Amino acid sequence: MLDRALTAADWLSLRAVWAGGALLLAAALTVSVDVIARKLFTVSLGGADELSGYAFAIGSAWAFPFALLRRANVRVDALYQHLPARLCALLDILALAALGVFAVFLARYAWDVMATSWSLASRSNSALKIPLWIPQLLWVAGLLLFLATLALMLARALRALAGGDWAWIHARLGARSVVEEAADEATHARALGRDFR
Repeated sequence: MLDRALTAADWLSLRAVWAGGALLLAAALTVSVDVIARKLFTVSLGGADELSGYAFAIGSAWAFPFALLRRANVRVDALYQHLPARLCALLDILALAALGVFAVFLARYAWDVMATSWSLASRSNSALKIPLWIPQLLWVAGLLLFLATLALMLARALRALAGGDWAWIHARLGARSVVEEAADEATHARALGRDFR
């Protein structure tokens, strides 16, 4: 059941990261058009910087689950590479639990910010007058997806730990080696039709 839930989380995180990327691309285009219009025609679209800030916060939050599932986060692993597999597995689970604690606090306070904006009917202090709860709700949704993904990963990791499945823990939580990263890049390049042999 946990594996199916993780597969569903992976499917959802892939769509979320694409949506977040599309938001960031739209923000970049909006800011570019605004800068060009100001330079050439001395006219501003207004609000491009505000919209790009929302897009960055939402897109980042929606990318967190994808980064977690793909082990795309940066880790300092100079000592880690030389430790026994069982100790590495315990450290991986400890790191995931610590990240989970941080995510709980982040999601809780993000929810409080959004709830306050809703209750006060707060609007942005700009010409757009956007109700702040709208972008904040999208931001919180990404953080809650991240938190749910973390909880699933932690539950599955603890099951693997109880069963002595060190390989699963390393494959899903461990720091990626240079060889793994190179293999992933080669696979991605081949998928794009470029063979570097």
